[in-house]
Amino acid sequence: MPTHAPAPPAQQPQQVEPASAKIHVPIVKKRKSKAPLLLIAPTLVILVAALGYPVGWQIYTSFQKFGLKQQFGAPPEFVGLDNYTALLADPNFWVILGRSLLFCLLAAGITVVIGFLLAILMKRVGTVSRLALQVSMLLAWSMPVVAAMTVWVWLVDWRRGVLNWMLTRFGFDAEGHNWLAEPLTFFAIALLIVVWMSVPFVALSIYAGLTQISEEVLEAAAMDGATGIQRIRYIIMPLITPVLSIVLLLQLIWDLRVFTQIKLLQDAGGVANETHLLGTYIYQMGVGSGDFGAASAVSILMLIITIAISWYYVRSLMKEED
Repeated sequence: MPTHAPAPPAQQPQQVEPASAKIHVPIVKKRKSKAPLLLIAPTLVILVAALGYPVGWQIYTSFQKFGLKQQFGAPPEFVGLDNYTALLADPNFWVILGRSLLFCLLAAGITVVIGFLLAILMKRVGTVSRLALQVSMLLAWSMPVVAAMTVWVWLVDWRRGVLNWMLTRFGFDAEGHNWLAEPLTFFAIALLIVVWMSVPFVALSIYAGLTQISEEVLEAAAMDGATGIQRIRYIIMPLITPVLSIVLLLQLIWDLRVFTQIKLLQDAGGVANETHLLGTYIYQMGVGSGDFGAASAVSILMLIITIAISWYYVRSLMKEED
C-alpha cells in the first residue's frame, strides 16, 4: 500500500501585538549635583573680589582727570571718555602700540621656536647631557629679573662692558659705543634678554609634552621611511599642539606686559621717549607725569588687547568642554 507522508501541522497565524501594548521606558535625566559648585564658590568669590576690585578701580580712574591740583589734595574731575578720546587721537600712542605688538610677536615666536628645538634636543641626547641642560635652564629661569638684568647691563655697558671689550679685541671700533642709545640696537638687546629669560619655561613645558608621545609610533614611522623632519612635522607637532598653543599664548601675554627689562635698560643708557613699550609708557604717564587717568585708560586698552589675544584659545577650551 502506498504510504502517504503525514501532512505538516498547520501554522498558527502570528498575532500582531497592538501598538498600545508596547512598553515605553521613560528616559530619566540625571540631575547634576550642585556640590562641586558649592565647593568652589568660596574660591570664586575670593578670586572675583581680588581681581575685580583692581580692575574696577582702573576703569573708574580712567574716567577721571588728574593734574597739578590733584597733587595738592584736590579731588579728581570726572571727564567720562575724554581720556580714551585723547589717547586714541594721539599718534604717539599708536606708535608705541605698534612697537609693543611687534616686539611681543617677535619675542614670543622666537622663544617658542628655540624652546621647541631645545626640547627636541633634550629628547635625543643621553641622560647626563639632558640633566645638565635642564639644570642650566632651571638656573637661568629661577634667577631674579633684577639680578639677571644687572649682569646684562654690565655686559653691554658702554664704558666698561664686556661686549665692547671683546669687539675691540677682535679689531672692531666699539670702544665707548653705547648700544642702548640707538632704538634698533636697544630693542635687539631687549629682545635677546627677554627670549633668554623665557626659553627655559617653554623648552621644559614642550619637553614634558614630548615625553607623552609613544616611542612605538615614532619607530613605526621611521620603519616606514619617514625622515626626522617628517616625523617632527607630521607626528610630533600635531600631537603636542595643545602644549604649543598654551605656551605661545602665555608668551604673547607676558611679552606684551614686559616692563622690568625695558625700564632697567632705559635707566642704563636708553632714550626713554624712543624706546617705550606699553608697560613703560603706562609707568611714565602715571608715576612720571602724575596723569593716573590717562595711565588707567592705557591699562584698560592693554587689558582689552590681552583678552583679544587669548579669546581664540579660550573659545577652543569651551568647545572641548561642551
